[in-house]
Amino acid sequence: MRAVAARVGRAAVRVDGAVVGEIEGPGLLVLLGVHVDDTADTARTMARKLHELRILDGERSSAEAGAPLLVVSQFTLYGDTRKGRRPSWSAAARPEQAEPLVDAVVAELRGRGAHVETGVFGAQMAVESVNDGPFTVIVEV
Repeated sequence: MRAVAARVGRAAVRVDGAVVGEIEGPGLLVLLGVHVDDTADTARTMARKLHELRILDGERSSAEAGAPLLVVSQFTLYGDTRKGRRPSWSAAARPEQAEPLVDAVVAELRGRGAHVETGVFGAQMAVESVNDGPFTVIVEV
């Protein structure tokens, strides 16, 4: 599993022009990709890492600061561009595998007490963010 976590002042995701998820910061915008080998254990570990990631002001985590997270599924994080001009998506999990694992990460975060907003799995989404810093890291499990 791979995530791009950005510290944000605010972030929102829209589908067909309507806001489906929105946070006011400080918080984290998380673009989340699922690999073909990922499991429920991977999802639990990713949720823990994201919740405890110390990238907010004062080296605090979302857990410590009570900061919200906006989680957006992003299969393109596993696009392989090493050969040719067209990315290969063979490492990205198929939707029927990926969606339950994205849902598991969100459920685990919520179970830890985090306020989590989401996009819509598989939808064409417009993601807006006001980055803070900017401070963006890649998290892999």
